Parts: sequence; structure tokens; C-alpha cells
Amino acid sequence: MVFSEMGCPDIYSWTTLLSACTKLGEITSAYQLLDEMPLRRVEPWNAVITGCAESGRSSVAFDLFRRMQLSGLRHDNYTFACVLSLCSGGLYCFGSQVHCSVFKSGFLGWTSVVNSLISMYFNCEGASDACKAFETTDEMVHNVITYNAVINGLVNMDRNKEALNLFKKMLNFGLKPTELTFLTLMSSGLDLIVCSQLHAQAIQSGYESSIAVGNAAMAMYFDHGQLDAARMIFEKLDEKDVVSWNTVIAGYAQNRNAISAITEFMEMQRRGIKADEYTLGTLITYAEMLELVQMFYAFVLKNGIILITEVVNALVSAFVNKGDITSAYQIFRSMPFKNQITWNAIISGFLSNGQPSRALELFLLMQSSKTDPDIYTLTIVLSICSSSSALEHGKQVHAYILRHGFLKDTFLGNGLITMYAKCGYLDRSCRVFDSMTVRDIVSWNAIISSFAQYGEGTKAVHCFKKMQSESSIKPDNTTFTAVLSACSHAGLVYDGIQIFNSMVNEYGFVPGVDQFSCLIDLLARAGYLDETERLIENKSSDIDDIVLWALFSACAAYGNVRLGRIVAGMLLQTAEKSDAAIYVMLSNIHANAGQWEDAAHVRELMKTVGVMKQPGCSWFKA
Repeated sequence: MVFSEMGCPDIYSWTTLLSACTKLGEITSAYQLLDEMPLRRVEPWNAVITGCAESGRSSVAFDLFRRMQLSGLRHDNYTFACVLSLCSGGLYCFGSQVHCSVFKSGFLGWTSVVNSLISMYFNCEGASDACKAFETTDEMVHNVITYNAVINGLVNMDRNKEALNLFKKMLNFGLKPTELTFLTLMSSGLDLIVCSQLHAQAIQSGYESSIAVGNAAMAMYFDHGQLDAARMIFEKLDEKDVVSWNTVIAGYAQNRNAISAITEFMEMQRRGIKADEYTLGTLITYAEMLELVQMFYAFVLKNGIILITEVVNALVSAFVNKGDITSAYQIFRSMPFKNQITWNAIISGFLSNGQPSRALELFLLMQSSKTDPDIYTLTIVLSICSSSSALEHGKQVHAYILRHGFLKDTFLGNGLITMYAKCGYLDRSCRVFDSMTVRDIVSWNAIISSFAQYGEGTKAVHCFKKMQSESSIKPDNTTFTAVLSACSHAGLVYDGIQIFNSMVNEYGFVPGVDQFSCLIDLLARAGYLDETERLIENKSSDIDDIVLWALFSACAAYGNVRLGRIVAGMLLQTAEKSDAAIYVMLSNIHANAGQWEDAAHVRELMKTVGVMKQPGCSWFKA
């Protein structure tokens, strides 16, 4: 009414009215006023766009931005900065289009626009575009906010050295770092020397009394195990907030100093500072003894914190980890609200405590409670199905994965391969493997191990070669153990030797106990015991007792007396004390070869060195 009575409202009046309409949610009225407004100025449009952005009406703001373009009204730096900030929500393509408009309109010389542009690209996971925008704009446009945006973006992508170099450039350019600059760099995981220099620079820049910087510096030193340095900062803080106390408690707890963590917690209580869910979650998570978990549980009950889901989840996990599944389940049942983390903790708890069937029951109960399982839940349940050969439940989980589009997750695909193989359905393992769009080393290891488990040596070797030729993933120790085991059980001597040699010569692996055992077993099964002798001569310093025992057993099985004597000697040299089993097996090797005098000599030698064979016994009484 007042506005309509104004003779000729100026631009500021129109802008004020439009801003008020937008904040009150009267978008239709704002549109109508924009159409009625006789003045063709950008300010009122900016007011509506900004108001929509601040009130969460992004789609309306974008629509207004397009209407401005269509109406021929030229955007200004405020328009571009606001719309680019809205694109930070993941609208990479639209943000790139706005970038083109910014370039064509000549607004890359405005600091606010450049800052919004850089932040937009980083938030949309376009780090290379963000860095390019920074590097191609005039240095005179950059301010401390610009540098902070790039430093923060680089740190979030673990490009910490680049972030540090940019920080140095910022200092050389004469810009003073802000609190945010130091908070970002201190959390980046740089080495201790650099961290100390950062802390010194923060003090030099006047942030010694800053609680936020002090808390970040404490966390930084605790991460490097520098407890004394962190403690000194804590004591020098003029004011300590709950984050300060949480940082020092968490720092001691993570560095396995439970006494200091509990002492600080008690001091925190004495000073009247109320512990929050992070304080208790940390103490419960890092409690090393069951008694400590019980003590914190009592504190939670006494102080009425039992209703905080994060704290109760920590309690359930802590009792599970300490083997007290009964207490964990009691707390679980008493919870009024259970989220995915709660269910995952108790389901994995029953599995790890040897009760897979109970864990499976809880999974079914979880579904009926209308809490959707996540990828971690399904991975746990597939492990349960694998360990208990629960095929029908495994198939139901598979169906759930397909219905909800989870098969693209590599972890679940790997779990399905293993589950079907352990339940006796190798063909289904193969079908799952073939259907996976993304495979990692675990995927290849799972299918190769499945072939090995079923004695399908040729298929295991074929799969291994396919991995080498079609995949950029390199085999690891588990891969070689699986494929060599498959070769051993299938008698594929040539393939086994070739793969073993490629492991050493092509991939640079030092063969471990498992690989040596597989190769020796392979050669022994095929009757190539002489080759195994040459192998242990060349690798005598790397041969483990387990490998020697595998070879010794092969000598006994295939009646190779000469090599059996050599291996027995090697075992006796490495044994801390004379082992009766070595003498007994060597005696049996001679006896089986009809060399009775040699067998008797070995038995006499046992008596001479004072080694007694453990007598056999039976649990059955006559």
C-alpha cells in the first residue's frame, strides 16, 4: 500500500521491496513486480536471486538467472558470484556454462567472481579446472580468500605439498594468512618439521591466543606422537572450550595413554565442562579393558546420555570388541532408535563372537524394522553366508543387491564370488565375476582362489593370464599363492614354474613361505624332487622351516632317501632344540626303503642326543 502511493519509486525502493518479498516466500509477487518494474537495472534482480539462494530456492534462482539472459539484461559480478556459489552443490556442467559467460562478459577481473568460480570447481570435484582458473587469472585479483579456497581444495584431495607451496607463495605475495589458512594446513598430515614451522608461523601471525588454532595445533602434534608439545599448547590456552578438552583426551587415547586420557576427562568434569558425545565416544572406543567400558557405561547411564545414538553405538562396538556380546546385546535391545551403524555393530559382533546364525537372525530383524542395510551390512551378511554355507540366505542377499542396484559395488561383488564358491556353486561365482563392471585385486584373487579350491588348475591359470593381459591390476602375494596352489593340485608343473619365475623376475616379489610350499609341493607331486633340491640350494637362506617340513613330508611320501637326509639335517640345524619328529620321520623314510640298519641307527641317535618320542595315547579306555 505504501509502495503504491509513492510517486516514483527509485531503484533502492524496488530492490528493498523485492528482497522483502523473496525473504517472505512471496516468489510469485516478486516475479510480478520484476515484470512491472519500469527500471531496467540489475540490482533488483540480484536481490531476488540472492534471496532465493539464501532461502534454499536454488531452482528459482537459476530460472531468474536465465530470464535475465533472455531479457537482455547484463549480469554483474554479484549475479555471477551468487549463481556460481549455487553451482557448488554439484552442478558442474551448468557451472562451466556460467564460467563461459563470465569469461565473455569480462568479469574474471573481479575477486568475488574468481573466488566463487574456484570454490565451485573444487566442490564439483573439478580440481584441475579450479587450479587452471586460479593460474590463468591475474594475481592482483587474488586475495586471501582466493588462496584459502585453493589451499582447502588441494588439502581435501590429499595434494598437501602443492597446498604448502601455495601457502609459501601467499606469504611471498604479502598476504596475511587467516585462521582458516592455518586450520586447513594443520589438518593436512604434513611431516613433523613442516608442522612445527606452521605452528611457529601461526604464532608469528598473531594467532597464539586463538582457541581454534590452538586446538588444531594440539591435534597436529598428537597425530605425530608429540604428546609433550601438544600438552604444552593445551596448558598455554587462556580459554579452553569443549573441543580443546576433546582434542587432548582423544590425543592421549589414540596414543595409547589411557591414564592421561581418563585424568583429563576427570579434570574436565571437575571444572564443570559438560562432556559431549564426542568425548564419551572417544573414551569408549579407545578403552583398553572391559572394566573401563563398564565404567563409562555407568557414567552414561548416570548422566542421562544413554539416549544419544552415537554414544550407544560406541558402547555396543566396545563391548563387542571386548568379547562381551551379552552386554552389547542388552544395550542394543534397550535403544529406542537404531541406525545402520547400530545394526552393523551388533550383527558383526555376533559373527566375530562365533554366532553366525544369530547374526543372520538379526539381519532379518533389521529388514523388518525398516532400517535399510547398507553396503557394509551386506558385506557382513555375505561373510556369514560364506562361513556357514547358508546358500539360501546368500541368494536372498544377492537378490536384494540386484534389486537395489548395489552390484556395481566391488566389495559386494567380491563377497558374492567367495560366498557362492564356499557354498559349492563355482559356476555362479564365475557369473558374478563376469558381470562385474569394476574389478579390483580382491576380485581376481577371489575367482582364482575359487578355481584353486575346486581343483580347476587350468581355469585358474587362464584367469591369471587374463588378469595380466586385460587388466591394469598387478598380482599380489595372495594372487601368486592362489594360482601356485591351483597348479600344485592340478599337477601343472610347467605353468607353476613359469608363474613362480614371473613372480620373482617380472614382478620383483621375494617368494614367501606359502609360495615356496606350493612350488615344492608341485614339484614333489610330479616327482621332480631333484629340482626342489636345487631350489633350496639356491635359496637356502630364505627357506623357512614350514617349507622344509613340506619338502621333508614329500620325501617321505615319495621315498626319496637322499634328499630326505639333507632336509632332515637342515631342519636339525634350524631347530632350537632337537625335535623327535625329525628323527622319527627320517627313520621311517629309511625303513620304508628297506634300509633297516639306517633306520635303527637313527633311532639309536635319538637316544644318544636324549630325544624321546612322545608316546601315543587314546581317549578310550579298555
